[in-house]
Amino acid sequence: MTMELEYSSSLNGASFLLFELKQILKLKQLGLSDQDIRKRVKEENLFQFNNQGRINRALPSVMKRAAVIDEVLISFILEGSIEIGKALNLYAIMKTDLLFFEFMDEVIGEKLHNNNYLIEKRDINLFFTAKSEQSEKVAGWSDSNIEKLKRAYMQVLYESGLLRTRKGKELNRLIIDEQIKRHLINIGDARYIHAMGE
Repeated sequence: MTMELEYSSSLNGASFLLFELKQILKLKQLGLSDQDIRKRVKEENLFQFNNQGRINRALPSVMKRAAVIDEVLISFILEGSIEIGKALNLYAIMKTDLLFFEFMDEVIGEKLHNNNYLIEKRDINLFFTAKSEQSEKVAGWSDSNIEKLKRAYMQVLYESGLLRTRKGKELNRLIIDEQIKRHLINIGDARYIHAMGE
């Protein structure tokens, strides 16, 4: 599935959400329509959130992520290890969030390819400054929105396993299963593997 992506700050309302993605993928595997999935998530509180507002903020992003995951990858996420689930959730986030993909590709992937395992505040600041200069949309975001987005990016790095500790600066390499790598290459998504430092 191909979609034209624009820069977005939606990661602010929908960070990593691996558990939530798995709930949707299980329903997808059962053959439910997107409309029925949305209904069940809300009515049965499948995300186990304590307020409806949070469900409403997270659901569109998780649905988008689920839409870019094919049957093969669904099986890997639902039946594989937690590490596989994390790596494929990271892939889905990159595939549905252009700005985050560029951050992964231009900052994280670049560092890992150069065996540089340190991510510093200035790396993130430089990235957002450059994007503000390149994009009127990013330039129009408030400082508080960008600060929240920086925190959301770091949270995704931590939850995916790319950041060693929550408040730390040290990067980890993800170990991506060879079968998954081959599959992503076969479907034309090698750039996402590259952005993860492979």
